[in-house]
Formats: sequence, C-alpha cells, structure tokens
Amino acid sequence: METIAAIPIFVTVAETGGFSPAAKLLGISKSAVSKRVTQLELQLGVKLLHRTTRKLSLTEAGEHFYEHARIAYKSAKDAQDAVLQLQGEPRGRLRINAPMSFGRLHLAPLIPVFMKRYPEISIDMILDDKVVDLVGEGFDIAIRGGDLPDTSLIARKIAPLKSVLCASPSYLKEFGEPTELEQLTAHNCLIFTYSRDVKEWGFIKDNHLHTIEVKGNYQINNSEALREALLQGVGIGRLPTFVAGPDIETGKLIPLFEEYQMPAKSIYAVFPERQFMPAKVRAFIDFAIEYFGGDTPYWDQ
Repeated sequence: METIAAIPIFVTVAETGGFSPAAKLLGISKSAVSKRVTQLELQLGVKLLHRTTRKLSLTEAGEHFYEHARIAYKSAKDAQDAVLQLQGEPRGRLRINAPMSFGRLHLAPLIPVFMKRYPEISIDMILDDKVVDLVGEGFDIAIRGGDLPDTSLIARKIAPLKSVLCASPSYLKEFGEPTELEQLTAHNCLIFTYSRDVKEWGFIKDNHLHTIEVKGNYQINNSEALREALLQGVGIGRLPTFVAGPDIETGKLIPLFEEYQMPAKSIYAVFPERQFMPAKVRAFIDFAIEYFGGDTPYWDQ
C-alpha cells in the first residue's frame, strides 16, 4: 500500500524533472518528496533515479516503473473525476496557464466572477506567453491562440481570434494613410514577433489571399506593448481585436483596409486527455464561452 501511495509523488518527480518543482506542484516540502521516493526505491529494491547536483533522470528500472505508474496514476485520477461528477458542485484547485495580454485584459476580469459562481474552486493562474508543458507543469487548462500543434491535448474553442491593421490618427496625419496594400512597404510596420508569419502580412478579399512583406524599426513579443507604440504614432501594426477593440471604438486607433479581412484563427482552452473531464475544468470552459460571448465576443461587438 505504501508503494501505491508513493506513485503520484514519483510520477510528478519524473514529469517535472526534480524534487523542488514536484514539491511545489504537490504542495508538500522538498524533503518529503525526496523521502517518499527513497522509501519507494527501498521497497522495490531498485534505484529509480539518477541524482546529480544539477538534475534528476530515470534509471532503466525507473523508466519501466514510470510507464506503468503513469497509467495507474491516470486511471486513479479518472476514477476520482468520475466520482466527483456525481457530487454536483465543481470543487478543487484549478491551475490555468494563459498568454500575458489576453490573460490580463480578459481572464483577469473573468476570474472573480467565476469564483463567485463557483466558491468551492480555488484558482492558480500563471500568465506566460511561452507554450508550457501542461502535464509536466501540472496545469489543468491552458488558453492558447492560433494554430495548435498535434498533441495528445484536447482543445475546445472559446472565442474567435481576429486581427486588425491599424495606426494612430497622428501617424496617418504625418505619413498619410495607405490606400493600396503595396504602399505598406513604404511605411514603418511594427512587428509582433510571436506571429507565425512575422514579416509577411496576409489580407483576404473575395476568398483570395494577398500577402505583403513588411519591415519596420520596432519588433516586440507583447501585444500591449505594440499597442502602446501604435498609440504614440510610431507606425502601422497588426493587433488582435481583443487588444485593439476599445481604442478603435474611441478613435484612438484607426482601422486600415477594412475591405479586407486578416486571416482569422481561434482562441482555445486546451487540457490533458482524460476519460472523464473534471467538473472544475468543464465549469471553467463553459463559463468562459458564456462570458466572452461565443462566436461574437464582446470585444468584437
């Protein structure tokens, strides 16, 4: 029974790559994690981990044990999820990973409303523009935009992701408003470096895609920082509408080439594959879709 009880700890160590990150994820001390793994090795009579001052790695026996322990741990969580679904009210700790700008602008206002509706759920939200390993870092949900890589994760669309080309009135007054796509090559085009097509902007009209190669003197990996540069008249840029919407509505930014559409993508909630979706995960995703407004989110209205 002690061996079975140690499985979640060992699996977490193997997936996070160390005692410290495993302890943080499990909410126990590093020494407690190390002690349980050592006890497990003594009970099994084999060494499961190579320990160095820099990192941990699985031994051959550890790899074999991990493959079976991982399946057992997943089955135990599925069993727990199945029972919790019968209890009605979603509960427990929900770990969420989300991009900086979307998280600050739209998830941060959502969370307090969600917690009032579901008081038995506690939230641990990490904002980071880098793609994280959901399973390895113990996240229940990640919010991601754009194209998703082929993974074992499950994805559910929570909102459309549209972009708009825009500039400030002061920039257009000084440098003129381009009326043909080709004229963009003569303007200072600000670049969002996390875009898939960083320096090639696409425009769709009558189901035909037009692409323009652009250049400029400023590139940045954060949409809100890009917005600030646009507001101050630095150049022309492409922003997601969830960032630009309020400024366009108030006239602080002017949309360009409205007869074209920029290629649209989607915002997804992604989560690890589970036989039974935890009630807390389902509750959050359903709430987010309702809160944002579905296919026409409030920032596009």
